[in-house]
Amino acid sequence: YLAGRPPNPCLRCNEKIKFAAVLDRALALGFDAVVTGHYARLETASDGTIEMHRAVDHAKDQSYVLGVLTADQIAHSMFPLGTDTKDEVRHEAERRGLQVAHKPDSHDICFVADGDTPGWLHDKLGTRPGVVVDEGGEVLREHEGSFAFTIGQRRGLRLGRPAADGRPRFVLDIEPVSGTVTVGPREHLAVDGLEGIRPLWCAEPPDGALSCTVQLRAHGDEHRATVRLDGDRLHVDLHDPADGIAPGQAVVVYDGTRVVGSATISATRRVAEAVSAR
Repeated sequence: YLAGRPPNPCLRCNEKIKFAAVLDRALALGFDAVVTGHYARLETASDGTIEMHRAVDHAKDQSYVLGVLTADQIAHSMFPLGTDTKDEVRHEAERRGLQVAHKPDSHDICFVADGDTPGWLHDKLGTRPGVVVDEGGEVLREHEGSFAFTIGQRRGLRLGRPAADGRPRFVLDIEPVSGTVTVGPREHLAVDGLEGIRPLWCAEPPDGALSCTVQLRAHGDEHRATVRLDGDRLHVDLHDPADGIAPGQAVVVYDGTRVVGSATISATRRVAEAVSAR
């Protein structure tokens, strides 16, 4: 076996590439499986299929990150920590005298050591000027790079003056080519549907409409949904709207605790847009 420390949940494609590279190398060397410290469970179904499920410790569950794995990759994987809580793992590490027993949890991107993601991107990309506008197109201020903003962001916008109605404003849209960042009221963030591309399945893909739950960000909430596969596109209808969902994020599909598969969000359907179109 190859044992290693799991990477943090950065980009969906990055996770798949890294895991696949390690697994391919391990199999080429004659190993049976790759063992990592991800918090997820593997169970054998009645037909012999290896299924991936959420970890016992839902607060540390990393099945969302692993939703990029295929059934064949899962069959050559082991996640021994998935049946224990983080406290139990720490106690075991302490019993064995491991120095990492009391190491603080990491919540940042693994390759940005100081947690300053905008600063790291600025160093790599340089200054890319653009503007922050309201939904009517009025310019509120200039900025040095749209990479410093995220959908749903409220703090750090430095708009200089409140909205006409006095309510807080949030980032609604980011156009990286022009550098335009659009802000508006929180209710305009609500999304009730989305489309995903490049779907990957941990088992057989759904045949027809599947009533399920989906997770839209690492350690995010589960949302009741109906999904259907149309060729190489996944259509997701959310039963209850979700906030701050943007193209590029991953949507991971669950049937109970079982991970069905995942896709990269390519488009969202805003509730406010649907209402205005009526």
